[in-house]
Amino acid sequence: MSTPEAVGMSSERLKRIDGFIQSKYIDSGKLPCALTQVWRRGQLAHTSVLGHADVERGKPLKADSLFRIYSMTKPITSVAFMMLVEDGLVALDDPVHRFIPAWRSLGVFNGGVPGAFLTKPTTEPMRMIDLLRHTAGLTYGFQQRTNVDAAYRKLKLDGVDSEGGLQAFVDTLGTVPLEFSPGESWNYSVATDVLGYLVETISGQPFDVFLKSRIFDPLKMVDTGFFVPEGQRARFTACYALTPSGKVVLQDDPEKSKYLTDPSLKSGGGGLVSTADDYMRFCRMLLNGGELDGARLLSPKTIRLMTINHLPGGKELTDLSKSLFSEAVFEGLGFGLGFAMTVDLARTKNLGSPGEYFWGGMASTAFWIDPVEDLAVVFMTQLMPSSAYPIRRELRTLVYSSLTEAAG
Repeated sequence: MSTPEAVGMSSERLKRIDGFIQSKYIDSGKLPCALTQVWRRGQLAHTSVLGHADVERGKPLKADSLFRIYSMTKPITSVAFMMLVEDGLVALDDPVHRFIPAWRSLGVFNGGVPGAFLTKPTTEPMRMIDLLRHTAGLTYGFQQRTNVDAAYRKLKLDGVDSEGGLQAFVDTLGTVPLEFSPGESWNYSVATDVLGYLVETISGQPFDVFLKSRIFDPLKMVDTGFFVPEGQRARFTACYALTPSGKVVLQDDPEKSKYLTDPSLKSGGGGLVSTADDYMRFCRMLLNGGELDGARLLSPKTIRLMTINHLPGGKELTDLSKSLFSEAVFEGLGFGLGFAMTVDLARTKNLGSPGEYFWGGMASTAFWIDPVEDLAVVFMTQLMPSSAYPIRRELRTLVYSSLTEAAG
């Protein structure tokens, strides 16, 4: 393995990542653990493994520890759907009701409460592209903003904890009106869970089987799935939560977790468990234009299409968003087909590059891919909510300030 200097990065500056995270987050007890990987120009330029996988039991974090990646599942599901687009089985402008006929008459909230909603017709049908870019009119119950998301909470329509299979989820979702007419606004939502259902319906394979056969096996993502197999339980991390009082408490015990059993609903929006190594392989495939080690999932043109701004009118997230929460909060961002991306670097007030794309998960995991700098970064930890600390912005600054040769 050559040095970071060989790929235009400073070894000394990369080491600052470890010291910064250790002193500010691990030693202080703010984060239980942190695993960072930095890939540049075909090489793993830096990796660090800090803290404990299980604080209560004193188990140190290891390079192969398993993490709940929550919404970092969404880009994987989006890639799966785009593989079906490339197969010619579905198109981005297809109406969703082509494959979910019961949704043809789904209306927009116009008053009322759960069980007695008043609706009005949509101005445009919900299309596949609306699901990919979160402009479908769907929501998440945790937004706690409207009577519609109240219905999601009552009906347990959050994807990850929903009961029954994907068919029951989609059937129940079809009984709740939309927040807005598709294409009019952006709202972080269960849309990617619906994409998981569509992957299953269109391909004729169970969603988890499709992911394994078409993505995980070809990419050699050997530790990624919807639950932790019995033989891998010793590698599973504990998950923690920051309370309103500022105390960090155990949120999910790895020896009692629901992730130890195969779930009835395979959540394309947030259900996967993975490792840093596996997720970096997924990122490397994207960075390499859809191919890794001879396994091609998508064409470079499809990757390019997925990672440009698809928000209506070319607007930014801050212009169209109705969300009280999402994994992206900066100005200067657009949204593509499964990712947020930088469209105006100055407005983000962030180090980075125009055209970089990224997302994160509820337990503070994150990744970003910068095609300009031939760079990919994966960050794993287990603390809810992801907005607890500015670690993502800080990590971005530390990584980019380690470049000694910048392409842009």
